[in-house]
Amino acid sequence: MYRLQSLAARSLIAGALDQCTPLTLTSLTGVRHKSQGPSVEKYGQMRFLTAEAKVSAGRLNGKMREKTLTMDTLNPQVKAVEYAVRGPIVIKAGEIEKYLEEGGTKPFSEVIKANIGDAHAMGQQPITFLRQVVALCTFPELMDSPSFPEDAKWRAQRILQGCGGHSLGSYSASPGVECIRKDIAAYIEQRDEGVPSDWENIYLTTGASDGIMTILRLLVSGKDSSRTGVMIPIPQYPLYSAAISEMDAVQVNYYLDEDNCWALDINELYRAYQAAKLHCQPRVICIINPGNPTGWYNVKLFLCARKHNALVFVYQDNVYTPDCQFHSFKKVLYEMGPEYFNSVELASFHSSSKGYMGECGFRGGYMEVINMDPEVKAQLVKLLSVRLCPPLAGQAAMDVIVNPPQSDEHSYKQFHQEKSSVLGALADKAKLTEQILNAVPGIKCNPVQGAMYAFPRIFIPPKAVEEAKALGMQPDMFYCLRLLEETGICVVPGSGFGQKDGTHHFRMTILPSIEKLKVLLGKVRDFHISFLKEYSALE
Repeated sequence: MYRLQSLAARSLIAGALDQCTPLTLTSLTGVRHKSQGPSVEKYGQMRFLTAEAKVSAGRLNGKMREKTLTMDTLNPQVKAVEYAVRGPIVIKAGEIEKYLEEGGTKPFSEVIKANIGDAHAMGQQPITFLRQVVALCTFPELMDSPSFPEDAKWRAQRILQGCGGHSLGSYSASPGVECIRKDIAAYIEQRDEGVPSDWENIYLTTGASDGIMTILRLLVSGKDSSRTGVMIPIPQYPLYSAAISEMDAVQVNYYLDEDNCWALDINELYRAYQAAKLHCQPRVICIINPGNPTGWYNVKLFLCARKHNALVFVYQDNVYTPDCQFHSFKKVLYEMGPEYFNSVELASFHSSSKGYMGECGFRGGYMEVINMDPEVKAQLVKLLSVRLCPPLAGQAAMDVIVNPPQSDEHSYKQFHQEKSSVLGALADKAKLTEQILNAVPGIKCNPVQGAMYAFPRIFIPPKAVEEAKALGMQPDMFYCLRLLEETGICVVPGSGFGQKDGTHHFRMTILPSIEKLKVLLGKVRDFHISFLKEYSALE
């Protein structure tokens, strides 16, 4: 009897079994109890192999079954999430791309996706040594091949010794493989010129985003005026606003100074903090260093923050301006003295996706968390254990990033040449982007000091603004859609990152090859001039 009830329940869930359908039941012992009609197995095949069955799959007794999950029952925090980098304009770009592949014609032959920092998709070549170590970890039989250098083999063997069963296919401890955590701590100490780093404060993550989301989950609490406020720079990377919406926290904007190369005015930070205290509890400040989308570089920002935690997203190896260098926030804390270094709660992040590596698909990353309450730290480990562990291939890639070939090793020369080539090309493309865009009437682009994006300000004539509003869209979305449809260039509207009222921008990556970047920038220039002429705004 219970078996019939179970089958009936399954029928209701599928919404496809008629109550009067005769079945052939197979008992737990494998003995078939005969009845009229097809077997359950054949019935399943009949249901899913015919178009009629697909139509009837949503019906019960001839009536359409109501959906459990609808827009009315959907988690409202999910509906509030917006992520411009992969938003509507990117979907439209995909549609145009498919249309061209199917033989359709446009005024252009290809879509150039400058919307996302996917280095390898843009043609950047992988770093040979990193791929060698990961390949050896993935397929250890290659250890016998003379094609792989000994320094790569040694690193791969060490990583595999830290994996269960000496296999990259095993789970690791939730915080990550121990020897990789120790390598990261040693790397941080070297980077910060001797500032101590405890490997037990290091946690491997699935890209930096995973770590940022995890720390935010620990921080977000309260209701009404006690809700957690999260201070983020505007313009910001949409991960932050999306996470804040999903977690029902309060977004607290502090604005970077566009007229001063996107610098941070400490008075603006205090203004945002004091204003937020009226309706929430600001508990965390997010700092992107160097900036995304602006390419702004934060030179020794004074942490006003024994009152705040500080979330720092780091593109460590992407600093182009000759008179700039990377400053670790942890090192700055140390230099400010024990009063700060031993009290400010700081979580800093790094990733394999950006920098000279560009290994987005490995989803490698780590975070270092200092001065966290020991009981809260235990809760962090518990939260990390729910997702078991980050991908081990990504952990292996992260180990190579923090433990590259040294000057006395066989692979050093090639590694150094490849790394320098990537960073040198990015510096050249950053300068080229700034020069070409600033020569266009109605476009102003600050120097791209770091990261891999430009965030130029664009003048949109009032008539175009009115037309955009009539269509129910932001003016810069209207602009970017027109740019896409007329040139095949896909960039992201500045409104998806946040911007001061009355200003308009777009974000573009500088990752395409020099040749393709020149084509891209030339098309942007020609389009913008044509756009201004169309709306009678060219002076």
